[in-house]
Amino acid sequence: MADSDIPHPSPGLLPDAIHAAVRPGTALLRLETTRSRQGVLDGAWWPRTRDVAREVPALVSALVEHLGPVSRVGLDAGAWNAIPTRLVVDDQIVHLDSFPVGDGTVLITRGDRDHFALMVVPPDTEPDAARAAMARAVQADNVTQAAEILVAALPSPMTEPQGPA
Repeated sequence: MADSDIPHPSPGLLPDAIHAAVRPGTALLRLETTRSRQGVLDGAWWPRTRDVAREVPALVSALVEHLGPVSRVGLDAGAWNAIPTRLVVDDQIVHLDSFPVGDGTVLITRGDRDHFALMVVPPDTEPDAARAAMARAVQADNVTQAAEILVAALPSPMTEPQGPA
């Protein structure tokens, strides 16, 4: 069978099975061992709500399966409701840090210095826009920051219709 006979997903789209499965509460990861992760996202997460106590434990549990123990989670203070200083997840204490960065990411720390950056898709994002943003974030050649991906993928808010003048 020639390579042209093999179906390939369109650029920027996830394979059909993954695309259909991505819904709020999903985390997509592209884990690579590199010396430097500057400017590169390691995955994307689409939480259901902005409630840290409800959302972060499920994310950490999913990550532990692939990364091993997670010691810290750094969250954008402006994107979450009431960030505690720590949570107990699967009988392990996970320390939470909050930063007023506004960049649409969550930072995961494994050990002392091993960091993973995940783009956070806002909970109320339309499914197709969320999937497109997540697909771009996990592309191996992506060097675009999370905030830029989200601005490009998410539709602009509708403007109020103007009444008769």
